Amino acid sequence: MSDFKIGIRETSKISVIDLKGYLDAHTAPELESVFQRLVTEQKYNIVVNCKDLSYISSAGLGVFMAFIEDVRKNQGDIKLSDMSSKVFNVFDLLGFPLLYDITKTEAEAVGKFGLARK
Repeated sequence: MSDFKIGIRETSKISVIDLKGYLDAHTAPELESVFQRLVTEQKYNIVVNCKDLSYISSAGLGVFMAFIEDVRKNQGDIKLSDMSSKVFNVFDLLGFPLLYDITKTEAEAVGKFGLARK
């Protein structure tokens, strides 16, 4: 099993969460606490870069579902980017492309927020 790591890069308008390794029942609470912190700090424009995410379980998917409503009711969104085909297939199987904006690149996800850069 791979180690799980979370990195966060923030600008004044967008927070990027970098995921690496296995996101499962054991590691999902780490991601949950990151989302909780962002929501508490009223940072609702979130991109999750999955470039280095090698596995996601239903527990990991549940974290995304737990926060999307709060984020969207505050005029924000959670956009997902840079997924391997293996990880995308899990999201796709459960219908996530209908619920979430999934882009090929982080730059594309950031651009979809339509925020003027300063």
